[in-house]
Amino acid sequence: MDITLDKNDDQLSAILTVHLTEADYAATVDNKLKDYSKRAQIKGFRPGKVPVGLVRKMYGKSILVEEINGLLGKAVDNYIKENNVRILGEPLPVASDIDFDTQKDFDFKFELGLLPDFELPADQTLNVERHQIGVDEATLQETYDQISRQYGESTNPEASEATDYLYGKLKKADEEGEGRTVLLPINKVKNNVDKFIGVKPNDSVTFDLKDAFDGDASAIANFSGLSKDEAANASGEYVLNVEKINRTTKPELDQELFDKVFGKDIITSREEFDEKVRTTVQENYDRESDGLLNRQIVDQMVNNTTIEVPKEFFKKWLVRANKGKLTEEQVEEHYDDYERELKWSMIRNKVVEEQGLKVSNDEIVERTMQKILGQFNMEMTPELQDSIRSFADNYLKQENGKNYVDEYEAILAEKVLENLRGKVVVTDKPISAEDFRNQAASQR
Repeated sequence: MDITLDKNDDQLSAILTVHLTEADYAATVDNKLKDYSKRAQIKGFRPGKVPVGLVRKMYGKSILVEEINGLLGKAVDNYIKENNVRILGEPLPVASDIDFDTQKDFDFKFELGLLPDFELPADQTLNVERHQIGVDEATLQETYDQISRQYGESTNPEASEATDYLYGKLKKADEEGEGRTVLLPINKVKNNVDKFIGVKPNDSVTFDLKDAFDGDASAIANFSGLSKDEAANASGEYVLNVEKINRTTKPELDQELFDKVFGKDIITSREEFDEKVRTTVQENYDRESDGLLNRQIVDQMVNNTTIEVPKEFFKKWLVRANKGKLTEEQVEEHYDDYERELKWSMIRNKVVEEQGLKVSNDEIVERTMQKILGQFNMEMTPELQDSIRSFADNYLKQENGKNYVDEYEAILAEKVLENLRGKVVVTDKPISAEDFRNQAASQR
C-alpha cells in the first residue's frame, strides 16, 4: 500500500491517493472466502463442503469490495492522524472507473479540504461595549402589568375600556380577506384612543395605524405580527374587526400571589415582593446584556481573524454532508453564513486547545441539576439532593446521550467566551431598559 498527498496550488485543498496492490488484500479475501465456504448453505452441497471456487464465483466480488472499502477507510484515517493533517469535514471520494473483475491493483483518490494555521488577534486589541441596563419605573410597571395579566382574573366584557385588549382580525382598509389575528392593547394607543373605547364584539374600528401609535414601529410590530420594517412603513387606514374584548382584573398583592409568582413562602411581604421583582427584572436584563456582549465578541473575533477557507471544497462538502437537505443553490445563497460559522468554530477550537479548556462530568451534572431546579422554581435542599441528581442523570442519558453532549458543548462554549472576555477591552455603556429594548428590536 502506498499513500501520497498532493496539495493544490492554493495550499487549501489536496488530493490523497491510496494505491493498493493484490498483496494488500488477497490473503484476507482468501481467508474470508474459506470461512464463508464453511458456513454457506447452498443447494446440492453438504454444510461445510461448499467448494471455495464456487463461493469465489458467487460472492468473491462483494467480499473483495467489502475488504477494500475497509482497508481504504482505515488507511485514510490513519494517514490523516499520523501526519496530523488538519482537514475540513471528511475526505470526499473522487469518482473513477474501477473494474473489480479484472483489476488487481487499484488507485483511489480522495479530495481533502485543508484547514490553515492562523493567529488570534493580540490581547487587548479588540474593543466591545457592555450595556449597563438601568431598570426604570416604567419598565417595572410593565412587569407588574404582565404579572397582572398572567395571574389576574380574565373576562370578556361587552364593551371595551382604556386598559382592555381588542382581539380580532386586522387588515388594510383596501385589502381583501380576513386579515391577521391580533391582540391590540388599548393602553398603547397614543392618538384618537376614543375610537377604541366602548367598542363591542363584532364592531369594526377603522383607524390610521401609524398615527394611532404615534409612529412607534416597535409598538406596532409587537401586537400586529408585522416585521419591524413593515411596521415602520405602515401607512393609511386599517380595519380591526373585533371578535371579543379581553379584560384582566388585577390580582391582590397578597401571599397567594407572592407564592404563585416566586414559590411557596419565598416572599412574605409587599416590600420583599417589590424588591424581588426589581432584582429579577435586573437579572434578566443583565443576562440579555451578557448575551449581546458574547455575540459582539464572536463578531469581533471572526471579523478580525484572518482565516483562509477552502471555499470550493467547503461548498461541495456542505452539499454532500447534507444530502437531500441542502442544494448547491441554497449553499451559494447562504455561503457567507456557513463560512462565518466555520471560522468561529475554528477560533473556538483553537482557544480550547491553547488554553487547555476542559469540562468535567461533575460540571455537567451540576448544571443540569440547577436547570431542573429552575424549571420548578425550587432551591436545593439536602432532602432534594438525591432525587434531583437522579432526575439529572436520567435526563443526560436520554436521546442516546445527545443531552449529555449538548450540555458539554454549552459549558465549553461558555468557557471559551469567558476566556475571550479577558482578551478584549470591555467598556461599560449605561443605557435605559427602554432604549435597550428598542435597540435589540431594531437588530432583529
